[in-house]
Amino acid sequence: MESQGATHGPDLSALKIHDDARRSSGSAWSRWVVATLVVLLLIVGALFALRRKTPLVEVATAHAQTESREVLLNASGYVTPRRRATIAAKITGRVTKMIADEGLHVQQGQVLATLDDSDARVRLLSAEADRNATAAALNDFQVQLENAERELHRTQTLHAQGVSSTQALDLARTAADSLRAKIALANQQTKAAEERIRVAQQDVDNCTVRSPYSGIVVSKDAQVGEMVSPISAGGGFTRTGIATVVDMQSLEIEVDVNESYIARVREGMPVTAILDAYPDWKIPAKVRTVIPSADRQKATVKVRISFDQLDPRILPDMGVKVTFLGDEPRSVKASSQIVLIPQTAVRSDNGGTVVFIYRDGRVERRAVRVGGTRGSDQEIVAGLTEGDQVVVGSANDLHDGARVELKR
Repeated sequence: MESQGATHGPDLSALKIHDDARRSSGSAWSRWVVATLVVLLLIVGALFALRRKTPLVEVATAHAQTESREVLLNASGYVTPRRRATIAAKITGRVTKMIADEGLHVQQGQVLATLDDSDARVRLLSAEADRNATAAALNDFQVQLENAERELHRTQTLHAQGVSSTQALDLARTAADSLRAKIALANQQTKAAEERIRVAQQDVDNCTVRSPYSGIVVSKDAQVGEMVSPISAGGGFTRTGIATVVDMQSLEIEVDVNESYIARVREGMPVTAILDAYPDWKIPAKVRTVIPSADRQKATVKVRISFDQLDPRILPDMGVKVTFLGDEPRSVKASSQIVLIPQTAVRSDNGGTVVFIYRDGRVERRAVRVGGTRGSDQEIVAGLTEGDQVVVGSANDLHDGARVELKR
């Protein structure tokens, strides 16, 4: 039959995409996109991490300086005052008022503290009472003496007329002489009472502690309510000082010079001082004296140096470095000028001395030859020129050509 011999077309229903296959294809595409994004993020993170690993450095500019005088010797020491005293009370007592405080400028005779003076005032009142009683008795003796002298005069008249006996005359004379002796004794007792008053008043005055000279209080050594004494008494419960006062006009420098070089130092020679707190400030000074005694343990001799002019920035116990200079000026060629850089820029490498120079975001390692030190600066006699920027600090991971960033 025709219907049985007819040829059928392709069955398109077989090309249908099942739902499971469609879901599988979409999931694979999503995973590929996510993986790509993760890789990109890792790459960006790695680049950021590499950028963060770039060392941050600080730089300083090398500057040249020509010394007009020959440098003979370098030394270090401290600022010390010639007049520095811990002020103590002359008596033992309890602090009732504390006026001294750190940093207070005081004048000579200014009150630093007061002690309990109640006992001293009681003794003063007692001495004044004794003086007043003696003075009152003296007045009574004066009145009695006047009457005794009148009685003696009458008795002498009667005795001359033969009316009065010799015994009566002697008694009258004795009474007058006795009153004169009592008056003399009362006068001495009055003077003794005045002296006791003076002593008691001194005890009261000793309860007020005053500064012996003008200066600045650098230490407050006692508080209100504490016991103070001029001697060590009462163990750890008694203070021996009220406050420490420094005469700021007597500040000078004390340095230890090796005895091998002390022959180069003489009184009056010029000195340049540099305080550790102000490394860029050169202070003119001169040698005041060389202490005529050596320290056998350290093999040094103490040298005291006076400032040409004092400054409020100079404080006791500050660290200082000094340079002893020659008297005659010297001529220095431009090629031999000394370049100064911070000491923290100098590094040791395989027995040599190197610095790292900063240029255009990178560092260059350079060997240098060092000289002496000037305060916190290091002298570079070869290898650097004025204006070079050197890396300072403790960046130990640097190498020649390394990329760095400047700290802002």
